[in-house]
Amino acid sequence: MNPGIDLQGTFIQSLMDLGLPSGAAKAIWMPVPMTLMLIGATVGVLVSTWLERKISAAAQQRIGPEYIGPFGLLAPVADGLKLVFKEDVTPAKSEAFLFTLGPILVVLPVFVSYLIVPFGQNIVITNVSMGVFLWIALASIQPIGLLMAGYASNNKYSLLGGLRAAAQSISYEIPLALSVMAIAMMSNSLSTIDIVNQQSGYGILGWNVWRQPVGFIIFWIAALAECERMPFDLPEAEEEIVAGYLTEYSGMKFGLLYLSSYLNLVLSGLLFTVLYLGGWDLPIPINLIASWLGVSETNPVLQIVTASLGITMTVLKAYFLVFLAVLLRWTVPRVRIDQLLDLGWKFLLPVGLVNLLLTAALKLAFPVAFGG
Repeated sequence: MNPGIDLQGTFIQSLMDLGLPSGAAKAIWMPVPMTLMLIGATVGVLVSTWLERKISAAAQQRIGPEYIGPFGLLAPVADGLKLVFKEDVTPAKSEAFLFTLGPILVVLPVFVSYLIVPFGQNIVITNVSMGVFLWIALASIQPIGLLMAGYASNNKYSLLGGLRAAAQSISYEIPLALSVMAIAMMSNSLSTIDIVNQQSGYGILGWNVWRQPVGFIIFWIAALAECERMPFDLPEAEEEIVAGYLTEYSGMKFGLLYLSSYLNLVLSGLLFTVLYLGGWDLPIPINLIASWLGVSETNPVLQIVTASLGITMTVLKAYFLVFLAVLLRWTVPRVRIDQLLDLGWKFLLPVGLVNLLLTAALKLAFPVAFGG
């Protein structure tokens, strides 16, 4: 399968064909990927916040947002505008520089991580050969920002929230990495494109969820903990520590921290889709669909339809996981901090190691089935 079209080369060549110099064409291209990423990620967050309200309302037998736009669709936009124009207060006794830097360090790595997410076979901003490793490395920066935000607030509840966030992230990053390593071992690559391509060809039967059921569960639990979703929302547990590291924040600084939470949730859903659910791959192989329709796989119309369905499948799979994460918020109780740490260190870590070793053994024994 084609790993992807060179969007950069095509865009620059098109500008040069219009008479622009090579340097000018490259300069125009530079902000395009980041702009597309910012727009796409922001729209994804707006959809997620609206879904959270509607799903939460349904779980509690309420109506949810209705009057701000049709079906309350403009409620997330109203929230964003409110935060933009709300007064940005910095506590008098806080460390002002770190207080401002903390939210930036939290949201920036998540935004950059979207660069490696393939939304379709030919739709990815950059196909990094070590994309999954880059994501894990960027994810390790976020708890530094959370700890910084909690410490700089000069508030005991904020500090407790920051410390909890750092401890939680460290505890669950290792099992998360171990589950991803098992997928990389089977795919013989750390590229997100290669991982999806390795699952294609057999439809739903070729997805990694069937070959890595243990890694699938570990990744999902660790992702919920990394996103600080229930039942792992200890860093901002309102009933215990007011709002944790968010306590002293307002205005756009609060908006950045709020944004990063949903950005991380959508990103986790997308990467979960790429690693375990075949990414853009359809449940029925495209060659089988083409044979049923009696058309060639190279048919331009079929390729356009396939690309559109690929994007739709990626988004639907990711938002199904977002739906499950929201549903868990109203169906399971919050764990204690000691239970959270015990689950990460005493259960997920050894199980993740055993799963990685078992994957290596099965790859040697059954190289065809396990990507040898």
